Amino acid sequence: MTAPSIRDFDFSGKRVLVRCDFNVPLEDGKITDDRRITEAIPTITFLLEKGASVILCSHLGRPKGGPAPEFSLKPVAIRLSGLLYKEVPLLPDCVGAEVEAVCKGLKAGDVVLLENVRFHAEEEKNDPAFAQQLANLADFYVNDAFGTAHRAHASTAGVADYLPSAAGFLIDKEIEYLGKAVNNPKRPLVAVMGGSKVHDKIALIDNMLPKVDRLLIGGGMVFTFLKAQGMEIGKSLLDAESVEYAAGLLKENPDKILLPTDIVVAAEFKPDSPATVVATDSMPGDQIGLDIGPASSEAFAKVILEAGTVIWNGPMGVFEMDAFAGGTKAVAKAMADSEALTIVGGGDSAAAVEKFGYADDMSHVSTGGGASLEFLEGKQLPGIAALGKVNP
Repeated sequence: MTAPSIRDFDFSGKRVLVRCDFNVPLEDGKITDDRRITEAIPTITFLLEKGASVILCSHLGRPKGGPAPEFSLKPVAIRLSGLLYKEVPLLPDCVGAEVEAVCKGLKAGDVVLLENVRFHAEEEKNDPAFAQQLANLADFYVNDAFGTAHRAHASTAGVADYLPSAAGFLIDKEIEYLGKAVNNPKRPLVAVMGGSKVHDKIALIDNMLPKVDRLLIGGGMVFTFLKAQGMEIGKSLLDAESVEYAAGLLKENPDKILLPTDIVVAAEFKPDSPATVVATDSMPGDQIGLDIGPASSEAFAKVILEAGTVIWNGPMGVFEMDAFAGGTKAVAKAMADSEALTIVGGGDSAAAVEKFGYADDMSHVSTGGGASLEFLEGKQLPGIAALGKVNP
């Protein structure tokens, strides 16, 4: 998957609409993690240095039925002003006569932020008239929101029907790292998969398994594989409809797939529930598996440390609870210590490396959970496929 890059265009005197992913976590109106904002700065700075005026747009959260103060992008405007060392005004809406007038009056070097595009129901419907209204604000469109590139919304795809368009540096980087890992990896190529249901990862497994040298499986999905081998899994999570699929994978790929040999179990899904370690073939019927065990963590780490490329998608256990975070932390540390190209596929895996302080030690931490998953599944992402339709 490729897209035209902003490196290839002249932006002098142009108004550029840039779709970013400013869907940041907030607590009491304060941003608790600004990585998605800082990742957008290189693209914004480049456009300003090339003589453009920049109109930023994004969604935040899932507002229903119109504007809601708790989903305003005001905290983002404040943070952007600090990062860019210049005021970034938040406009009262993302479309309309008032917004259009402000945007038409922008001068080279100016930056404004539109209010949350999802305050309009037409955004998620990819309504052509709404996309046209967004396009009326600018001369050129740049998509730098990889986190929403798998959504065909008005601001992520529709607007490219009306303006010349290109990918920003963040999308360029995501395509480069994820594409290299899948299509031209340094070997051994190791994929680490976790999360809850096997069913949610079938497309990913089917696309990646023929390409990888080893597939390490942890998280809740482990118990479906153990069940497929006829083992007792107690009260652990079971994806019953995928047991047959898991059995087939194990039969066809005995040397590629590595499962845990021990599990951290507890009587209840609670942070203070006493934890014990048991062998995978000796799970008590009244316990629930919540993490891979220390022997499995060590075995996984050994494979990771010997890899040339590592792709990680999904935690090894309930890492939000300290008693069940050991496996996820061990994988994160091994990737941080490895000399391999290490790619963290967004979502919970990205949250885990942030929590344990290893994010800066990874080659690439994807900003898109769902988007990176679909990319690794081999799917076309609408927000990238839409770029380059209109000639400049």
